[in-house]
Amino acid sequence: MFFIVGVVVVFGSVLGGYMGAGGHLDVLWRPFEGVIIFGAGIGAYIISNPKSVLGGTAKAFGPLLRGPKYNKAHYLELLGVLYALFKLAKTKGDLALETHVEKPDESPVFQQYPTFASDHHAIVFLCDYLRLLTLGTSNSHEMEAVMDEELEIHHAEQHAVSGALQTLADSFPALGIVAAVLGVIHTMGSITEPPEILGGLIGGALVGTFLGILISYGLAAPVAKSVEQTFDAESRYLQCAKLGIIAHVQGYAPPGVRRVRAKSAQFKRPTHFHGGRGNDPGPRRYRGVSHGRARTNDHHQEGQRRRRAWPPRRRLEGGICGLRHRDDGLLSSAVAA
Repeated sequence: MFFIVGVVVVFGSVLGGYMGAGGHLDVLWRPFEGVIIFGAGIGAYIISNPKSVLGGTAKAFGPLLRGPKYNKAHYLELLGVLYALFKLAKTKGDLALETHVEKPDESPVFQQYPTFASDHHAIVFLCDYLRLLTLGTSNSHEMEAVMDEELEIHHAEQHAVSGALQTLADSFPALGIVAAVLGVIHTMGSITEPPEILGGLIGGALVGTFLGILISYGLAAPVAKSVEQTFDAESRYLQCAKLGIIAHVQGYAPPGVRRVRAKSAQFKRPTHFHGGRGNDPGPRRYRGVSHGRARTNDHHQEGQRRRRAWPPRRRLEGGICGLRHRDDGLLSSAVAA
């Protein structure tokens, strides 16, 4: 939706400003200039990229039109499924996860979170590494290294698409110059024509430069950036799943998924209030974990400011103690809601 709005704003502003200054749209109508620029650009794109990148490019336009794949509801379901699985593992042992990871489509845990269960890539990623736990893997550092390698490969494959699109965007101004030079060559062949005809031919030649620059910076480069941000959001979602698994292997209680929440994007991050509602400036109150008394958001923020003033080692020690000893009531209520 925002993609369409952006395209309308870009071309509306350029053409509207041109017409407002007294220009005529028929002068800009040079279809063969567009054939030269787009045809050469698409041909170069096909030559320079493998089949996997070409296929990934076609698939990337779906999320571009639909919008971001992951929102706050997706992150909340991820927290919920991680909490449910880790609580089951803490209660009955890691071997109890075997029936769920071997057949996730039949798992009652995954069926409670249909949005997560419908994400094939995410559920395969999660089940692959939970399966290692059922086989007895207990070294968190080795598992994290393997997960980082898989995520890095996945990240590189995705960014090959956005990088190719950016290269295509960078080539359009030069291809516009090619179209303009061809227009000048055509104009020089009509040098004996009257000035009004020569003026039209020269203006048509300059349309190639205009079109190449406009397509590059007004359309192709923003598309490449949007695709890159979409892939980054997907990588961040899988990073959250990774952090949850590593926290469980390192022995954190199920509330260790708090680390997962901290990895999510700020505007998509579920809160502890009312099952993940967005930040509300109203005077909500919650039970203070440290002293057992109700505190307002202002007091909570003041405590956060004081903790940020601590030395780095003191902040690390305080964070670890908080994760180990924190009551899981807030997170349980958020997930249950």
